Amino acid sequence: MKIPSLKIGDLIVRYPVIQGGMGVSVSKASLASAVSRAGGLGVIASVGLGEEMDTSIPYLERSQQALAAEIRKVKEQGLAVGVNVMVALTTFGDMVKTCAKEGVDVLFAGAGLPLRLPEFAGDSNMKLVPIISSGRAADVICRSWFKKYSRFPDAIVVEGPMAGGHLGFKLNDLLDGTASDLDTLVKETLVVAEKYEQQAGRKIPVIAAGGVYSGADLARFLNMGASGVQMGTRFVATEECDVSEEYKQSYIDAKEDDVAVILSPVGLPARVIKTPFVEESFGAKQKFKCFYKCLITCDADKANYCIALALLNSYRGQLDEGFPMCGQNVTRIDKILSVEELIQELTGEAEPLLT
Repeated sequence: MKIPSLKIGDLIVRYPVIQGGMGVSVSKASLASAVSRAGGLGVIASVGLGEEMDTSIPYLERSQQALAAEIRKVKEQGLAVGVNVMVALTTFGDMVKTCAKEGVDVLFAGAGLPLRLPEFAGDSNMKLVPIISSGRAADVICRSWFKKYSRFPDAIVVEGPMAGGHLGFKLNDLLDGTASDLDTLVKETLVVAEKYEQQAGRKIPVIAAGGVYSGADLARFLNMGASGVQMGTRFVATEECDVSEEYKQSYIDAKEDDVAVILSPVGLPARVIKTPFVEESFGAKQKFKCFYKCLITCDADKANYCIALALLNSYRGQLDEGFPMCGQNVTRIDKILSVEELIQELTGEAEPLLT
């Protein structure tokens, strides 16, 4: 069976593979354009982009300028582009408006329930896609959007507990292994999406994310009824990803004991590769001045360290002053591929398994 395209409204993506938006310069235009060129959908993460600019420029202004510049690099090539904007950002509404102004094709919003997303998107043609971690959250968003804005999500990404970065689960459930697995979450979300499709007058695609690694995973979720998958970790280990070689090498070197779930200063669990900094961050509070005020849920007066700076340091290769975020399957990565090679590997593995 030929691998299907991913259809989100009138947007057609040749292969049903979305590259996850990974913040603080992990997924920028270089990676996003390579993914879209190879037939998937590339996604830029909005958070932390302005930190390579002149930091005397106000945080919001440089964040918007940097995001607009990255979007244009992809759009100028005639390629579709998505942007991930975290709901927890203090600049959430402004960054969504920047995306609308720049003609972004798909806006992904997670790290909180994006209940006001349609308001900030206005009358733009962006496809609006919430990222959730339960069928219940999907139902809340669908009901809220229809009541307030007379619209439904254009698609829904459901992210399981094996994902990288900040996670939408309780820390104890992740540590105890009691969080619902992705297969269960996808099935729950498919039921919710189907419930609202008649009212919406169209299909609401469900995208599986968090622990998706192989073509076999892609085929399994397509056979289950999902319309595609979102992958982050595997795209970090590609030639086109902008992170430092040290960051990528940490993925290749990672063993099971090197992966940890920590409580981030933003109040959410996060999966990371352990570095000396991770151990130090659980000790005495480090002295730092908050230059960003980037996240609503981060209390700089109580936080042990600045996570924005820690992630920026890792992006630059300074792993002794930060840590890479990763998915649970990072330990399976043993080499760096081109994006084209990765897409072809995934689709080639998946096709014979489709039913």
